[in-house]
Amino acid sequence: MATQAVKVKNEETQGMMVGGAVGRKVTGAFEGISGYLHDVRVEMKQVTWPTREDVKSTTGVVIGTVFFFGVFLWLVDMGVQHAVEYVFKLFGV
Repeated sequence: MATQAVKVKNEETQGMMVGGAVGRKVTGAFEGISGYLHDVRVEMKQVTWPTREDVKSTTGVVIGTVFFFGVFLWLVDMGVQHAVEYVFKLFGV
């Protein structure tokens, strides 16, 4: 860690002599983006991607669940609608 701090400090000193503060900021931005993209590439190689069969089965589960809850909520909505109509008829509203 200490060697890294010394290295950074030396680079800052050399950057001031050669290109000034503006050149160092622009170069640092490109180095930062390049490092970021490199890290992304390394991390993406470590990702465990699902197989086609895994995707098919989980998609089926999601579609089935959405269908079930759609029907369930439709039935609940119909029940509440009839209950409200009954209450309105009961009180003559």
